[in-house]
Amino acid sequence: MIKVSVMYPNTPGARFDHTYYRDKHMPLVKARMGESCRYYTVDKGLAGGAPGTPATYVGMCHIFCDSLESFQAGFSPHAQEILADIANYTDLAPVMQISEVVVG
Repeated sequence: MIKVSVMYPNTPGARFDHTYYRDKHMPLVKARMGESCRYYTVDKGLAGGAPGTPATYVGMCHIFCDSLESFQAGFSPHAQEILADIANYTDLAPVMQISEVVVG
């Protein structure tokens, strides 16, 4: 299994609409990807590792798929629509990482 993490840096003055991200964007991603997306999670940053420090990321999602090929097959045909929707909830550029899940 793989995990696709999409993280939005916590940048002062940036816009991030958590409600839209949770209720509109991520359901759109799941709907377009269908069975290629086994499930996803959404995180809202609360704090950094040291007391009193801000979260590194204001928000993030993790998309779980059977394989890299499965992710690409589900995401690629809808990439333009999904990426265009980003402007509806943020002005931040996301950071993306694809990982192998070794313990689940």
